Amino acid sequence: MAELVEGAKAPAFKLAASGGREVSSAALKGKPYLLYFYPKADTPGCTTQACGVQEALPQLGKLGLTVIGVSPDALPPIEKFAKKYGLDFPLASDPEHKLADAYGTWVEKSMYGRQYMGMERSSFLIGADGKVAKIWRKVKPSEHAAQVLEAAKAL
Repeated sequence: MAELVEGAKAPAFKLAASGGREVSSAALKGKPYLLYFYPKADTPGCTTQACGVQEALPQLGKLGLTVIGVSPDALPPIEKFAKKYGLDFPLASDPEHKLADAYGTWVEKSMYGRQYMGMERSSFLIGADGKVAKIWRKVKPSEHAAQVLEAAKAL
C-alpha cells in the first residue's frame, strides 16, 4: 500500500468512540479535523499526549478543529481512560486496525529484540477540503498539542 502523503485525499472512516459516540469522515465533511493514533489507553506516553490535547481543546475549538484519538483498544478500556482523565474529545476504537492500515500507522515495531505489529504514534491534520494537510510520524507526546495548534492556525 502506498504511504499517505500531505495533499492526498484522507481515507474515509466510521468508528465507535467513547461516550457512546460514532465518528466518521462523512460527518466531518467540510470541517478540518485531527486524527491522532496512539498505541494504548492509559499508558504514560498516551496519557501525556491525551491530556495535552485536552488542554489545547479550547484553542483548537476556536480554530474549528475536531480532534479524534484512535487506538486498537476495545471500547471498555477507552471509556475508562476517557473518564479517568476527563477527556472530552472522542477516542475511537479500531480493534481490527482498518483505519490504522489506511493511514499506515499499523507498523512493525521492536522491543527488546522482539518484532511485533503495533500502532505508531502518528497524527494527521485533515483540512476542510478532505485532504491531508499535515502528517506527524513518531510523535513526541509532550510536544504534540503545540505542534497541532501551530499547524491548525495555518489551515
